[in-house]
Amino acid sequence: MHQKILIADFGSQYTQLIARRIRELNVYCEIHPFHHFPALTPDVCGVIISGSPSSVRDDNHPEMDLNAIRGKVPVLGVCYGAQLLAYKNGGEVLPSKIREYGRAHLVAIEKNELFESVPLNSTVWMSHGDTIAKIPAEFKIIAQTSDVKVAAFKIENESTYGIQFHPEVTHSSDGKKLLENFIVTICKCRQDWTPAAFVNETIDNLKSKLQNDVVVLGLSGGVDSSVAAVLLHRAIGKNLHCIFVDNGLLRRNEFEQVLESYRHMGLNIKGVDAKSKFYSALKGLSDPEEKRKAIGKVFIDVFDEEAHRITNVKWLAQGTIYPDIIESVSVKGPSATIKSHHNVGGLPDKMKLKVVEPLNTLFKDEVRSVGRQLNIDPLILNRHPFPGPGLAIRILGDITPEKVDIVQQADEIFISLLKSEGLYNDVWQAGVILLPVQSVGVMGDERTYEKAVVLRAVQSVDGMTADWCHLPHAFLAKVSNDIINKVKGVNRVVYDISSKPPATIEWE
Repeated sequence: MHQKILIADFGSQYTQLIARRIRELNVYCEIHPFHHFPALTPDVCGVIISGSPSSVRDDNHPEMDLNAIRGKVPVLGVCYGAQLLAYKNGGEVLPSKIREYGRAHLVAIEKNELFESVPLNSTVWMSHGDTIAKIPAEFKIIAQTSDVKVAAFKIENESTYGIQFHPEVTHSSDGKKLLENFIVTICKCRQDWTPAAFVNETIDNLKSKLQNDVVVLGLSGGVDSSVAAVLLHRAIGKNLHCIFVDNGLLRRNEFEQVLESYRHMGLNIKGVDAKSKFYSALKGLSDPEEKRKAIGKVFIDVFDEEAHRITNVKWLAQGTIYPDIIESVSVKGPSATIKSHHNVGGLPDKMKLKVVEPLNTLFKDEVRSVGRQLNIDPLILNRHPFPGPGLAIRILGDITPEKVDIVQQADEIFISLLKSEGLYNDVWQAGVILLPVQSVGVMGDERTYEKAVVLRAVQSVDGMTADWCHLPHAFLAKVSNDIINKVKGVNRVVYDISSKPPATIEWE
């Protein structure tokens, strides 16, 4: 059994980042909402209390039973967590007189285990509207900035700490070291959460859980479903049946290429050509949500039909990863709908199958690490994310096979040049968007009135935020020239330089 750190989630935008930083230290951790926080068990070696958009000064501010954790295991309060510890013990928390947001520098550090090897003048990232104005008698200040007197504190005679900055963000120059000090030195957690350990344990657990049962899995060609498939294949072999549906909205030649890749991996896979069903369902639809829902419904119907051709299926496998789980049980519940996802979301209810999710404890970067441990082809592991609805949400307006063909051709040129110029791995996600507009151009001394496409390329870690890629101008010129010359019906290429937020990565 792995030792673990529990994170009490109070709704901070950085909570998942705390967890990822802990996992980078090869320590297992779990996020739990503050109002459903589990009782401590022998494998819990510490607790981190997250930040929050709330204030401890608010009526009905969010809180948890601190006595259930204090003195039992080491505790670290981050931002709101620190303020809650101070406030609940008689300290004073007031609105900040000055703006405490952005970079600051530690000007005083008391010698203690939490700040071991953290240098004076270390950069820390502040993000709070309140500040601890007065600490309780049993609290001791252990770090200060020029503007924040209580940058960090320790409670006397127990391993409970609070910090009013965010060590999990990259802007805190020694934040990772501080977290390592807390988790490894103070909590004494074993650093045994590794890809190799995960693979061995997961395969053993799957063998025990599934035994000789038949499992069906919908493959997408993406990283998550591919890694899930290989893990299941290692556990149950030919009892895993994979289905790959061609919805007519994939990248050019992707259906054939992905099928070939999977067959080389030894997977028991069936490809299903359902293009006509998807195009029929999408006919006349322009609204993004309507398109997503239509695609999702047809996918479920096609997958269900194919799954019923397999005898004695008892399990539906899904490539669900940890952020999906966190989202569903977050402080605020499922987030407001920005866009619907189809994947296989409605299948468990329709098919009445038990669900197995071998990746539901992993973040995306951990999935790739596990994939490398499994020796999965880098061409699959390093593929850019691709939306479930495919090119349907990269074609603004209604969907026709002719429009799909245009986007497929333009996308192939863009992605191929990214690869040939050695830029592909510097980009997190890239693609081409077809706009529902036409513009005047001149080709061969003749006036044209044709379509415009948008190049989109972003850098990101997890897709939650993203910055546009500063691709070389000469490269963009080459892409534009090739698309206009080679893709019939396009006479204009533009580049999207918006970041997320406020824009999304996809256009729909």
